[in-house]
Amino acid sequence: MIINFFKCLVYSFQGLKIVTRADVRRFVVIPLAINISLFSLAIYFLSSLFSQWMEALMPDFPSWLSWLEDWINWMLWPLFATMIFFIVFYTFTFVANLIAAPFNSLLAQKVEAVLGNDTTDNIPTLPPWITIKKSIGSEAGKLFYLLKWSIIIMLISLVPVLNIGAAFLWLIFGAWMLALEYIDYPMSNHGHYFKEINRLASAKKTMILGFGTGSFILTSTPVLNFLAMPACVAGATALWVKQKEN
Repeated sequence: MIINFFKCLVYSFQGLKIVTRADVRRFVVIPLAINISLFSLAIYFLSSLFSQWMEALMPDFPSWLSWLEDWINWMLWPLFATMIFFIVFYTFTFVANLIAAPFNSLLAQKVEAVLGNDTTDNIPTLPPWITIKKSIGSEAGKLFYLLKWSIIIMLISLVPVLNIGAAFLWLIFGAWMLALEYIDYPMSNHGHYFKEINRLASAKKTMILGFGTGSFILTSTPVLNFLAMPACVAGATALWVKQKEN
């Protein structure tokens, strides 16, 4: 199981190589422009408002309890910092993917074709209104899933002792949601929607979490995060093609 985790972790980074191919690059331009714009905005928000948010979240103690304040702040700072980082960056990533969805689907289709798996004969032919209905329902299901687990983890963050592990839970959840977000593109090109995608992903948790962890690292790495969205779409498509071959 652990081997599958590390095998899938590298797919997002393989995506970086795929999106530089001459026959793929033109499909990357618009997703890249959207990602750069929104990530620049996210970085601005974090750099300008991070200190204010942290001050608002940290508890305030009387001076005679300064020793307790230092200890609690030391415990809570990593938790709140991780929570703020996750919320801001995942929110902007979610918005970027939502705006770029049509272009990411085209990118996934092109990547699948250049990897030797032509998708043109495999895309279900459904009436447009059914496709739109399924797509909206899929995105609504994804949003509900995100809100449900975010609320659960936030509640855990408020429980003494349990909140120590909350930062770790945020990281795992962030990696999982990024994996679901990007694997959605190649799978939806084949008529799979969020409910089924989540079910199939849950059957291969280690692999999907490995890919999500790689996506999270790429999304969190300065400079590389500008390329994260198209690279992760390409990486998710490569992973999808590999799984179809097995």
